[in-house]
Amino acid sequence: MMNESKSPKIRATAKQIRMSAHKARRVINQIRGRSYGQALMILELMPYGACYPILKLISSAAANANNNMSLNKANLFVSRAEVNEGSFFKRFQPRARGRAYQIHKPTCHITIVLEEISR
Repeated sequence: MMNESKSPKIRATAKQIRMSAHKARRVINQIRGRSYGQALMILELMPYGACYPILKLISSAAANANNNMSLNKANLFVSRAEVNEGSFFKRFQPRARGRAYQIHKPTCHITIVLEEISR
């Protein structure tokens, strides 16, 4: 049985963001369930580097809601926000005696879903 709500869901996805999923989840957990205005305020004041791409993504989702569905940004809230691990960029660091160590640079995929606040 599917649970379908009547409010439209607006989604924005960012893929291959160059940071670890753990660091992005630390920020995402703070804004999940908050209103659009509160989420923007929190992201602007938090001192983490992960805030900038998440702030851009929430702004993009709100712009999608405004342009595609004609919804007011003030009536939106973050209904779902998730961070998944992406692939690793693999680089090699030269070491002593001709050896090479592999460096893994992690990426993540961030998905944010906004919904309209039902009154």
